[in-house]
Amino acid sequence: MSRQLDQVLKKQQEQQHNLIDNGQSADEEIIQLVGFIVGDEEYAIPILSIQEIIKPIEYTRIPRTPSYVLGAFNLRGNVIPLIDLRLKFSLPKKEEDENTRYIVMKDGENIAGFVIDRLTEAVRLKKSAIDPTPETLQKDQGMIYGIGKKEKTILTILKVPALLKRDF
Repeated sequence: MSRQLDQVLKKQQEQQHNLIDNGQSADEEIIQLVGFIVGDEEYAIPILSIQEIIKPIEYTRIPRTPSYVLGAFNLRGNVIPLIDLRLKFSLPKKEEDENTRYIVMKDGENIAGFVIDRLTEAVRLKKSAIDPTPETLQKDQGMIYGIGKKEKTILTILKVPALLKRDF
């Protein structure tokens, strides 16, 4: 497990202890997420859908795939497709920098790596703080779980099975 993921998990444990110390019930339904930035927007996915988070590594281009499929990389003997979320979300391509990460997501047997601009933080939201997808986003509704309200900002919570769905 990467050091960054360890830090996220540690921060989450601290937040859990703070909830209990503040007299809030630990039994309230809490959704545990990992936040990340793609373009100018913050997104999140359930923490249990993450296999690991790694720094960019070498990948091999695969011909005749959509432009957002960068190729595949070898992670401890497993060949994993690599998808650039910027391109998948119709944003301009960005060169990798020191903040760029690959999030390896899994859902059952489906697994893929996704290029993100940077990680933000572990996020714990009450289920009541997550609104359904607005009707204006109906065409993307299959990919969006809901909109989370976090202090002064909002974040889009993505459905991992929809991200991992192979359309190439």
